[in-house]
Parts: sequence; structure tokens; C-alpha cells
Amino acid sequence: MNLSVLQVGLWLIAGAVSFYFSLGNARVWTSICLGFILILVGEIIPAAVPFLPGLDIPQVQAMGAIIGTVAIMVMTHGFMEYYVFSRTLEVEGKRRFVYLGTGLVILGSLGFVLVNPVPSARTLEIIQIIANANWVFLSLINIDMIRKIYLNVKETPIAKAFLAFMVVFLFIFLWKGSLLYMQVYDLQALAAAYPFRFEFSQFCANLGNVLASLSVGATFLYLARLLR
Repeated sequence: MNLSVLQVGLWLIAGAVSFYFSLGNARVWTSICLGFILILVGEIIPAAVPFLPGLDIPQVQAMGAIIGTVAIMVMTHGFMEYYVFSRTLEVEGKRRFVYLGTGLVILGSLGFVLVNPVPSARTLEIIQIIANANWVFLSLINIDMIRKIYLNVKETPIAKAFLAFMVVFLFIFLWKGSLLYMQVYDLQALAAAYPFRFEFSQFCANLGNVLASLSVGATFLYLARLLR
């Protein structure tokens, strides 16, 4: 089986599990679940190019990276909200405002992409680098945020689920960090000169991708069981 197809399939499952979990649980989980669902949209666009028509359009590729960036921002906001909730047991806002706000950001980004010149290969590379840099640094922030949440809820039945989320973001850090490393040092162009670095970085990126999708689905299934 093609690795891209496997990755898309695993993220489809992870996205479906995240969506199912978000339907029957508290508002405080909405941003977290939506962020993981948006990974599916952001990742399926570049991964499924050979199979779906129109996905080689530069604007579509740019939106894939942008939606991926929105995903990690929404997730980070969700874990910040949960941290506040774990200390105060108060939740502000309504579920629909999360969806509305995220939708407006995506629509605004789409408008920005459409009114500007067609993204060149260099522009797409810069957008991807920015996206992966956001993933890398916000993953580290989320790991620390989730650690603080765990300390606040460690006496509750769902405490271990937050340890699982820390593992999720470690895998995401491996995945996106490897991609960022290859992009910054242009290892694809230097593959002949540095074959081990290129192949090892690709291996780490693919491994992190697969393990992240598996751990996301498993964590939400575990949470659903705990909150049943």
C-alpha cells in the first residue's frame, strides 16, 4: 500500500473519531476536537494529489498548509481553555462560536489567497515552512500546557488521557520537526550529497505522521470510554 494512502486513511479514522467524540461531550472539548479534525483537511490535500482532481492548483496547496496552521492554533486555544477550566471549572462561550470563528478565519485566508498573485513554488515553500514552524513550536507549548492540565486533574479518572495527549504531541513534534529540518536545509535538493540525513529525516517524518494519527484515534477512544 502506498504510504500516502495509509497516512490519509489513518487521519480519516482519527478525524472521524475526533468528530464523534466532540458530538456528545462538553463545550470545552470543542476546539481540541476541531483542531484534530482540521488536520485531516490540511493533510489530505497534499497527500491525495494523485487521486483527486484539482489538488495540484497552487491556491489549493496554499490553503492546505494554511488550514493545517489553523488546526494547531485551534488546538492550542482549546488546551488553553481546558487549562482554565481545570483551575476554575468555568467555561465561557458557546460551541457554535468555535465553529463560526474558525470558519471565518479559513474564509478570510481563502480570500487573501485568491486576491493575491498565484503562489509560486517559492511562495508555497515559504507557506509550508511557516506552517511547520508553527506546528513545531506550538506542539512544545501544548506539551507543557497539557502537563499543567494533568497536574490539575491527576486525581480524576481522565488524568491519564492527558498523558496520552502529551505523547500525541511528541509524535507531532517528530513529524513536523523532521519536515521543517528538511525544508530549512533543503535536504531534498542535497539528497545525493547527504543521503543518510535525507532518508533518516523522511523516515522520522513518516513515522511521526503515522504514530500521531494512531495515537489521536486511540486517545479519543480511550477518553470516550472514560467519560461514558
